[in-house]
Amino acid sequence: MSAPAVSVVIPVYNEEQGLENLFARLYPALDALGLGYEVIFVDDGSRDRSAALLRGQFQKRPDVTRVVFFNGNFGQHMAILAGFEHSRGKRIVTLDADLQNPPEEIGRLLAKMGEGFDYVGGVRRERRDTTFRRWASQAMNWLRERITNIRMTDQGCMLRAYSRDIIDAINACREVNTFIPALAYTFAQRPTEIAVEHALRSAGESKYSLYRLIQLNFDLITGFSIRPLQMFSLFGMLVAAASVLAYVIVIIQRWILAETFKEALLAVWDRDILQFFLTGMLLFGLGLIGEYVGRIYEQVRQRPRYLIQAILENQDSGSRIQDSGIAARSAAPKS
Repeated sequence: MSAPAVSVVIPVYNEEQGLENLFARLYPALDALGLGYEVIFVDDGSRDRSAALLRGQFQKRPDVTRVVFFNGNFGQHMAILAGFEHSRGKRIVTLDADLQNPPEEIGRLLAKMGEGFDYVGGVRRERRDTTFRRWASQAMNWLRERITNIRMTDQGCMLRAYSRDIIDAINACREVNTFIPALAYTFAQRPTEIAVEHALRSAGESKYSLYRLIQLNFDLITGFSIRPLQMFSLFGMLVAAASVLAYVIVIIQRWILAETFKEALLAVWDRDILQFFLTGMLLFGLGLIGEYVGRIYEQVRQRPRYLIQAILENQDSGSRIQDSGIAARSAAPKS
């Protein structure tokens, strides 16, 4: 089959309330581009009617629609990677199913790529999120840029466009935990960003809890830099030196103020004034080391990143459902 000009990859998880609106806006927006395209929906083990709605849409537009069904819930990033592996387009665009990023903006991203850029990231012009989420995102953007040297203004925006070369490089990676926009940025030769619209979620609820957001940023920081370990080691040496100095000063003061030899002797065996602080730092350091060791553990197990139950796609001989058992893809555990 000839490669389309554009592949649009959309992860779906329990989005039945908003899928009809997505279909109604997405396909007209892509038809208006006048380019050959395909839309790849990846159902991430939805427990509502999302799978049925995706099947129905495939039957309406089998010429440009493909649907990948996971065998369980493996996470948004695994769904995007599955879409990348099944995409055929010369340019690939990722889009959320919740319509917070309008599909009408896809044309602007492709136009920017036409200027010679191989990676175009979206920056939400006016975020329709809570104040806490905006502040937390800004803080993590600042921390991530200084630790990894990856410069993305809005790491949480899903609306992004990639060249075929970048997608092929991502598909060749076999990392267990990764952050796709940051990984693509490291492969890009001419990256850029443009401002895009951002709307309130039309239906459903966000799938990213506070824990998932923290986990995502751990993936981002620890997956692209060992600087946190280096910083912690340096900080540990400084704290150790400061605590020893403080301890010596306290002991000398107690010796001077001691009225008897017994009091001076007992002062030596007094607890360190920084004990609780050092204990906390030790536990934090062990957790940080454990984060890196845990990733090594997940990587060496070589478990599949996701399991595919079925694929709906259109072949030269007509539409078909590929369902030959469970297809495993690349090593990584469930999320």
